[in-house]
Amino acid sequence: MTQMYQTLTMKPIQDSNKAHAIVMYVYNALQEKGYDPITQLVGYMISGDPTYITGHNGARSMICQLQRDEIMEELVRYYVVGNTAAPNT
Repeated sequence: MTQMYQTLTMKPIQDSNKAHAIVMYVYNALQEKGYDPITQLVGYMISGDPTYITGHNGARSMICQLQRDEIMEELVRYYVVGNTAAPNT
């Protein structure tokens, strides 16, 4: 018996600029404190545990303003737009 699955769709976040600004702010705060920002952000994205993000300059409270799916959407958008000739959608 073959099962048919329907593709789920997500609505894009309304304020991509906010997500971008927060991710960059947190990235810089992690860097200032001597952490590897990439590994710390990955740890946070996988676990949802905000202790992966430093409290330095309010970075932890900033990252908690976003849902992890909003952060993931911003990261994917940034990567794809930076690596393709496709228009920004």
